[in-house]
Amino acid sequence: MDFFKTVAERHSYRSKFKAAEVPESDVVKIIDAGLRAPSGCNAQTTSFIVVVNKQLREEIAKIFNSDNLATAPVIIVVTTKKITFDFGLDFELEDYGAAVENILLAVTAMGYASLWLDGGTRLGGTDSALAKLLDVPADLQIRTIMPIGVPENPGKQAARKPFDERVTWKR
Repeated sequence: MDFFKTVAERHSYRSKFKAAEVPESDVVKIIDAGLRAPSGCNAQTTSFIVVVNKQLREEIAKIFNSDNLATAPVIIVVTTKKITFDFGLDFELEDYGAAVENILLAVTAMGYASLWLDGGTRLGGTDSALAKLLDVPADLQIRTIMPIGVPENPGKQAARKPFDERVTWKR
């Protein structure tokens, strides 16, 4: 798929997925896209847990009370490790945001659908419940989860504010 078409077609998919597997080779390509994202000081603070085990996916769906997750054949759990540099800054949020965007674009380019459930992962203790369920080490922070699959229903990108409302030129 053309890059700009991929960007224009990427959308947050919240419906059920078809009962179709996502081949492991496709999951590897999708994760590799996330691993290749830019990273502050090349610290590479973002890591991924790929959940394909049916029982674990069902437990995750219960934690979130989500039909979308219940039908997803793959759930990617995105974690970060905070590394503060000598000059006082860390880049874990930027790193994970870039990695997630690469994954979302790869998913779209390959004909699958997804979204990042960042807010839902930070509310009501879902991050702690996921960490316990998946035995996530204490030095890693769960940032978001991303269900991936073949969409049951077509989706489209939500409306965007006009270009001129968000872009200022200084000529």
